[in-house]
Amino acid sequence: MRIVVLDGYTLNPGDLSWDPLVAMGPCTIYDRTPAAQVVSRAAGAGILLTNKTPIGGDTISQLPDLRYIGVLATGYNIVDIAAARMSNIPVTNVPGYATTSVAQLVFAHLLNLAHHVGHHAETVQRGRWSASEDFCYWDFPLIDLSGMTMGIVGFGRIGQATARIASAFGMRVIVAEKGDRLALPGLPVEYVSVNELFRQSDVVSLHCPLNEATRAFVNRDRLAMMKTTAFLINTGRGQLVDEPALAEALNRGRIAGAGLDVLAIEPPLPDNPLLRAKNCFITPHIAWATRAAREKLMQIVVDNIAAYLRGSPQNVVNP
Repeated sequence: MRIVVLDGYTLNPGDLSWDPLVAMGPCTIYDRTPAAQVVSRAAGAGILLTNKTPIGGDTISQLPDLRYIGVLATGYNIVDIAAARMSNIPVTNVPGYATTSVAQLVFAHLLNLAHHVGHHAETVQRGRWSASEDFCYWDFPLIDLSGMTMGIVGFGRIGQATARIASAFGMRVIVAEKGDRLALPGLPVEYVSVNELFRQSDVVSLHCPLNEATRAFVNRDRLAMMKTTAFLINTGRGQLVDEPALAEALNRGRIAGAGLDVLAIEPPLPDNPLLRAKNCFITPHIAWATRAAREKLMQIVVDNIAAYLRGSPQNVVNP
């Protein structure tokens, strides 16, 4: 069965091997595929893999040989799930591959906000420390995380991993209550309402899925609930945040700072107000992209296809 990868570059820019996938059958791998070329490149493929290239219902209807769609990520809103189900095409994703990597970047952003390491290192390189009259200096208040309150919205794998790291730093962990309360041995967690979480937290970290209930979840009203000294961290989905409202809150000092790895439109438009907002630090959606995480992702993709070919598909999102 022919395999086509529509946009493999971000998964494997050259430091991994495609050999395990190639060994499964005839395989064509494209770094990127423009929308206008999806149908022509996917023609004749039984297995189609995509990361961020959309596969809509119209595309599916033009691919009579298509039997399986694999998403090279956890989120699968890039595929028209209902259309695939109507055509009896299973769609699989890759859950859990980047849990530790994403939680790690949460604290990379938080520690940057607490110590401004990049800024201070740059001033040393420019010679400021060599010319200093004192043995040290700092340009921003330096913050001790111990004793602060970390509020976590979304308590799945990544939220739990974030909570464990926060607890190791001596932070109090509170979680937005939704449904059953998880009991995690050795990890003290308090459950509060969403609004109370925004009021109490020194740091709010977003790990909830994107859906109609969570779109623009962090809006002007919730930002107004936060402490003026609080930070917002978003390594989840850009659309969870009302970006103009966050930019306004930062520029007016309603909150102290933000660390973002995701934006509503990626790559961002040049006029995105967060690109110029005060104390807003943005990384280019790299939380998932450690080599270890991408190796795990690649292996799960191969395992998903192997399971499908055996007649027992796994990680199917449209059963």
